[in-house]
Amino acid sequence: MTWIGDNLDVIWAALREHLYLSVLPVLIGLLIAVPLGYVATRYGWLANPLIALGGVLYSLPSLALFIVLPAVLGTKVLSPVNIIIALTVYTVSLLIRNVIDGLRSVPPEVRQAAISVGYSTYRRVIAVDLPIAVPVIFAGLRVVTVANISMVSVGAIIGIGGLGELFTDGFQKNFLTPIVVGIVLSLALALVADLAIVGLQRILTPWARVSTGREAA
Repeated sequence: MTWIGDNLDVIWAALREHLYLSVLPVLIGLLIAVPLGYVATRYGWLANPLIALGGVLYSLPSLALFIVLPAVLGTKVLSPVNIIIALTVYTVSLLIRNVIDGLRSVPPEVRQAAISVGYSTYRRVIAVDLPIAVPVIFAGLRVVTVANISMVSVGAIIGIGGLGELFTDGFQKNFLTPIVVGIVLSLALALVADLAIVGLQRILTPWARVSTGREAA
């Protein structure tokens, strides 16, 4: 256990890098997936091709993508950009289906009522469609966030992987403590991230809490 006390700086740096590499692609991916999902629902013929393309991209092995991207992008092998872009691709691939399904779940009468009272298309999407779609979108957001936290560790094989570097260090030295610390912190990070998303969803959908309270009463 003295290893932990002697390497707190290393552990903290790995944790910060892991958080950065896993969360930033989720935020970027969400900003890309929402407009794409809206376009796909507005022009229905685009939905199935986008969902199919997302399925194909998500099936690509993460390690292969981490290795191929430097050659495609012209970046250095050890650049964090490779992992961020790869995980952004995975995020968009998974979220696009949830965004489409979420926007499709908006009742037509609700959308029509918003148009009838004078909502512009942009205002209706922001104020009506997206809030109703939040539960479906956030269900995918929870999955992709936890998946990204897991996949970041794979980047340790090419020299960038946050907590994954503790795994490689432990295996190379045949020393169990760094591996256990890496696993525990990865699980804790995934749990905290999931709880944060659930909390944000509750804030964005206050009417859901009201209806739940009424049902309980």
